[in-house]
Amino acid sequence: MRNLTLATGLSIVLIACSNGDDAQASQGGSEEAQASTDISPVDRKPFEKNEIASFDEPWAMTFLPDGRMLITEKKGKLLLVDQKGAKTEIANVPEVDYGGQGGFGDVILAPDFETSGRVYLSWVEAGDDDTRGAVIAHAQLDLQGTQPDLKELKTIWTQNPKTTGRGHYSHRMVFSPDGKYLFIGSGERQKFDPSQDMTGNLGKIIRLYPDGSVPEDNPFVGQDGALPEIWSLGHRNILGMAFDSEGRLWNQEMGPKDGDELNLVQPKANYGYPIVSEGDHYDGKKIPNHDTRPEFAAPKVAWVPTIAPSGMIFYSDDLFPAWKGSAFIGGLASEAIIRVSFDGETAQEAERYAMDTRIREVEQGPEGALWVLEDGEDGRLLKLTPPQ
Repeated sequence: MRNLTLATGLSIVLIACSNGDDAQASQGGSEEAQASTDISPVDRKPFEKNEIASFDEPWAMTFLPDGRMLITEKKGKLLLVDQKGAKTEIANVPEVDYGGQGGFGDVILAPDFETSGRVYLSWVEAGDDDTRGAVIAHAQLDLQGTQPDLKELKTIWTQNPKTTGRGHYSHRMVFSPDGKYLFIGSGERQKFDPSQDMTGNLGKIIRLYPDGSVPEDNPFVGQDGALPEIWSLGHRNILGMAFDSEGRLWNQEMGPKDGDELNLVQPKANYGYPIVSEGDHYDGKKIPNHDTRPEFAAPKVAWVPTIAPSGMIFYSDDLFPAWKGSAFIGGLASEAIIRVSFDGETAQEAERYAMDTRIREVEQGPEGALWVLEDGEDGRLLKLTPPQ
């Protein structure tokens, strides 16, 4: 029996995205619209929606200590944005391989940013013979001159191996709460089997020190035929990672045709893709469910039909007291913001806020507002605050 979230109420049609993020074909298949499903959208939203600015295919954002934001655009721009929407382009960003799901990706601050000025960036770079893969680097963010720029850009990690195609890079990043470790989501690049291949880092969650070196207590250090950087395996397309207030790492990832997952990430755990999944292949080929293979870690929540998850945070402020401790996940095909509630290590979808457009990223602002990036060529930056 599939591990479904409960959903009742209005019926909506979840439409597959044009660039392939939430409806990727398996071999020989094609993108296709998702089936309609009953969900429980909240008609009376507990927030006011304020438009701040718009962007060309925004992908990620993070807040600086002074309340300004860094926002990436997939074609290769990094923008400094104030809370009124004024934008300044940051110079000396890396060249990106743009196309499909590829381009400029994530941006996060170093744990010691206030003293180091260091930021971490992810993007897609080209390789030989029409291959490409994700890259992680850090750089110094200089805000002192007439134009902000990046200095001393240094690559610390690359997807291995580079492959053909333009999907499932993932390249999301998060630091552990103590700031000691950098976790990286590495997608399986729509190649299926690499998720189980320990000689490469596709379909894995990676744990590194901030300088890119490998911690000696990583679970596969010293194991023959396994990369020491691997923390967990059997993942598909990881598009959100976040730590809860207890220091537990969670990730969400897109399933194949349906079966999106929310996972509690444990060291050395194998989450089963492509051997098991709560979804099936796009060509109609069935994939056994997790409950048929108990040696694989099952998701804490699975969505059938898809929500097509994007960015993810845990909410921790008092501005919305009822939300404290909840996770928020952006929905692409579902055109929604999904709130997930927790009881220890148990999770369930609590509410779904229909946004009527694809949601790419969700962040908590410095004063507790929820900030949201819409997807696409005119994706808006929205600030969500309690209704007056």
